Amino acid sequence: MQAVNFFKMIVFHHQNDLKDHLLSYRSSNKSIGFVPTMGALHKGHLSLMKKALQENDILVVSIFVNPTQFNNVDDLEKYPRDLDSDRNTIASLQGEIVVYAPAPEDVYEDKVISEVFSFDGLENQMEGRFRPGHFDGVGTIVKKLLQIVSPNKAYFGEKDYQQLLIVKKMVAIEQLPVVIVGCPILREENGLAMSSRNERLSLKVRQKSGFIYKTLLDVQACFTSKSFKEISTYVEKMFEQQEDFKLEYFSITDADTLEAVESAEDNKKYRAFIAVYADGDVRLIDNIALN
Repeated sequence: MQAVNFFKMIVFHHQNDLKDHLLSYRSSNKSIGFVPTMGALHKGHLSLMKKALQENDILVVSIFVNPTQFNNVDDLEKYPRDLDSDRNTIASLQGEIVVYAPAPEDVYEDKVISEVFSFDGLENQMEGRFRPGHFDGVGTIVKKLLQIVSPNKAYFGEKDYQQLLIVKKMVAIEQLPVVIVGCPILREENGLAMSSRNERLSLKVRQKSGFIYKTLLDVQACFTSKSFKEISTYVEKMFEQQEDFKLEYFSITDADTLEAVESAEDNKKYRAFIAVYADGDVRLIDNIALN
């Protein structure tokens, strides 16, 4: 068995060894919580892990930078990777923890390619428009990881709200026996949504990046008093005044379908979504519930 003991953890690099290890938990009817990550772990990831440990007997954390969800090769190459640092971060937690840190060939076996999915149109909105093939890659890797780990519950952050809905849709389509749990966004002191990409920001721009969340709070505050067109114009003007940030998109959508809307209807929920380039090439996303 190729496993490495590290503090309170066992680290596996091969799915067959992981599956063998988890058999004893299943035979004892112990629950398995799962947090899939791409590493570069931060407090946002830890909040998901803590919730999983509270609700399950054992936590499995995957650390895998998935190549099929990157439509930009440079973005894939620049994505931070430091397994030792990630293991140290996880070691701060209390509980039974297993880490799965595979190579691409262990996950994908024959070919590192994506399946093609239909998510009832969810994949065509926002991120789907700007990152072709991204959600096919997300659906593929999450499906594979859920099949490998076979958890009772899997935990995803609401920062990637579109991804959360797509994962729920994929689980329903594939009829996978797992509960998908959405968890609130964790933020830095200035409001910037925690993300592994934040580490690539200069100190000056990272400090200023709270501007993104402040703008979303402004949108939330005027949601019932301004037209959606007025709100969008306001957001665009705010970003035109910021030399360190370039607005890629801003959208107000139905919270369930993610379709962009121009006005609100009673008894429907809405969210605002934003994607921004900071420091030139660091892409940041965020969102907020509006009602």
